[in-house]
Amino acid sequence: MNKEELIKICLQKEDGILTDSGALVVRTGEHTGRSPEAKFIVEDSVTRDKVDWNNNKSMSQKEWSIFKENFIKYAENKDLFHQKVQASGDPNIFLHVDIFTSLAWHSLFALNMFMKIKDIEAGAKNNSWKLYYIPEFMKEARVVINISERLILIAGTSYAGEMKKSVFTVLNFIYPEKNYLPMHCSVNTDFQGNNPAIFFGLSGTGKTTLSADSTRMLLGDDEHGWTDDGLCNFEGGCYAKTINLDKNAEPQIWNACQQKGSILENTMLGQNGIPKFKDISLTENARASYPIEYIENANPESFVKKHPKNIIMLTCDAFGVLPPVARLSSQDAVEHFLLGYTAKVAGTEKGIKEPTATFSPCFGLPFMPRSPSVYANILKSKIEQHNTACWLVNTGWTGGPYGKGKRMPISVTRTIIQGILNGNMSNYAYQSHEYTQLQIPVDMSGVSERIMFPEKGWDSIEEYKSKVSHLMELFELHRAQL
Repeated sequence: MNKEELIKICLQKEDGILTDSGALVVRTGEHTGRSPEAKFIVEDSVTRDKVDWNNNKSMSQKEWSIFKENFIKYAENKDLFHQKVQASGDPNIFLHVDIFTSLAWHSLFALNMFMKIKDIEAGAKNNSWKLYYIPEFMKEARVVINISERLILIAGTSYAGEMKKSVFTVLNFIYPEKNYLPMHCSVNTDFQGNNPAIFFGLSGTGKTTLSADSTRMLLGDDEHGWTDDGLCNFEGGCYAKTINLDKNAEPQIWNACQQKGSILENTMLGQNGIPKFKDISLTENARASYPIEYIENANPESFVKKHPKNIIMLTCDAFGVLPPVARLSSQDAVEHFLLGYTAKVAGTEKGIKEPTATFSPCFGLPFMPRSPSVYANILKSKIEQHNTACWLVNTGWTGGPYGKGKRMPISVTRTIIQGILNGNMSNYAYQSHEYTQLQIPVDMSGVSERIMFPEKGWDSIEEYKSKVSHLMELFELHRAQL
C-alpha cells in the first residue's frame, strides 16, 4: 500500500489530522517516548555469551515461546499493513525487513524511515527479518527481539520510535562481528561526498540540527555504520525532535516538516492547521518522521566510500561549566565515548527540578546489546587507523547553569563546527583549561573569551568552581565504573 492510501486510512480511521501544508499529525497515546524497561532480547545459544546482560533485559526461550505463540495467533486474525524495506546502506551487510503493522501510520513510518530494497536476491543470502507491531495486543509495553529467529514483536505502545530502535539494536549486534562500528550519530559530507564528519550525541544535543547544514550534504541524522570501506546510513529517513523548531535556525528540518507524507507525532496544531512547535502540552519529545530526500542536501546513495576526517562529540552541558569546544586525543575520545555525557534540565522528565547529569556509554547504551568496551575498542582502532581528528562540542549553557545562564548561541556552535570541518581549528594554539583540563583553542576568532573560558562568563567564580568541581567528580566516578 502506498503513502497516499495509508494517509487516507489514517485520516478516516486513526484520528489523523493534516496540517495546513499537508503533513500528517498523529498521537501516540500514553507512550510519547521509548519504554526502555519494556525491551527484551531472547537469551539463547547465539546471544548468551555476546549480549551485555548488565545493560539488556533477557527473555527466556520458554517465555518467548508463549509470548510468540499468543502474539502470532492474535496477528493472524488482524488485517495488517505490510511493507518490505531495507536497513543499512552498506552493500555487504544489511537487513531486509518485512514490517507488519495494525496502524496505517506505522506503515507510513516504515516507508519514511527505512530504505527501499535495492537487491532482492542479495537479501535471501543475508539477513531476512520480520517485525510485527500491534499496539493493541496487550496493555503493557513490550519490545522483544529474537536474533536467532530474526523476529521482532512490539505491543502495548504506539510510539513509532520503538520500530526503528529495535532494528538499530539488531544492527548493533551484527556489525561488530566483522569489526565494523555501529553508531548512534549523524553524518554529513561536502557536496562531492568528501570530508565526512561524524556527530555523536544524545537526544537534545543538536545532532540532527547541526548535521542538517545547507553548506553540506547529509548522509543521515541518527544511525550509521563505519566499515572497512567507509560510512553507511542505516536508515532512509529522519526522526527529528521538533520542540521549539525554528524556521530561521533550522530551515531544512522546518521545510521537511511541511511536506506531504511527513508525520508529526504529538505536535499541537493552532488555527488553520499550523503546527505549534513550542507547545509541549502533550510532550517535550514531539517528533517528525520524513524521508531523507525531504532534506534539500541529502545524499541519496546512503553510502560513502570515505572515512571520517572529524568526529564531533556533542554534549548539552546544563551546568554551564564546559568550554564550547575542546580537542581530544584518541584516548580522550574513547573516554568521552564511554562516558556519553549530557544533562537533562527541569521539565524534561517528571521530578527533575534542576540540571541532572546523564551518562549513556556509546552515546546510546539502550540500543547497544554488546558491552560498551566492544564498541569503544573498534572506535579507537578506526580513529588511529584513519588519523581521524576528534572534538568535544558543548551545545548547552554558558554564563551560568540552566535557569541563570543562557543556551549556547547556535551561531557560535556553527562557527566552531565550520572551523572544524574546514580545518581552521587545527591551526590554533591550544592550552589546558584550568578547571576541566580540556584542551581548548587560544584566541579563536568568532568566539568571545567569556564563552571560550566559561568561568569568565559567570557572575560568581566561586559558584562556577563549585559546579565544575561537582561535574568533574561525576566524570571520575563514571570513569571508574567503566
